[in-house]
Amino acid sequence: MTARTHDVAAITALALVAVIQPTQTLALSTIVAALLANQIGGIVPDIDQPTAPFWRNLPVGKLFGKVFDTLIGGHRFISHSIVGLILFGLIAHVLLQFLHPILGHIDIQIVWWAFMIGVVSHLVMDTLTKEGVPWLLPLPIKFGIPPIKRLRVTTGKWEETFVVLPLLIAIDVWLFTHYYSQLAAFIHASLHS
Repeated sequence: MTARTHDVAAITALALVAVIQPTQTLALSTIVAALLANQIGGIVPDIDQPTAPFWRNLPVGKLFGKVFDTLIGGHRFISHSIVGLILFGLIAHVLLQFLHPILGHIDIQIVWWAFMIGVVSHLVMDTLTKEGVPWLLPLPIKFGIPPIKRLRVTTGKWEETFVVLPLLIAIDVWLFTHYYSQLAAFIHASLHS
């Protein structure tokens, strides 16, 4: 999937989790940090790709991307597996613990979960593509849904652009309109806490 689709999928997954497991109130700073962490989580598995959005904004990002790509085995290898998911989770946890004194009133547990939801959404979306994902690495099997490869989405092609992305946006619109009153109450409570 493209970065745009991963961004929308991460928000969609976060919104679904928020609807299923609503939180009482959160500080505005936690909400903003969680949204940012979710978007970073949504693209971080592509850290193994030199042309990934993760590297684009760094002055020598393409070089770092190439070195990192070689070190971790190439695109859709360790970073697209359960092992990678655990590693990203541990690194994010350590980083948030380190930053906790600086972050002040931000609930780092919520931020961590938002990040992890973004990472999982990335892996799930890439499971829908023709390339699949090696969920059980070191087993060299790439899993895809549906199991028949020709029925899966080709990254950046019409299926993604005109079916998957609009479907994700439609889910978001439905969630935000259907749960508008709860969302409005949550934002109001968070702004006044």
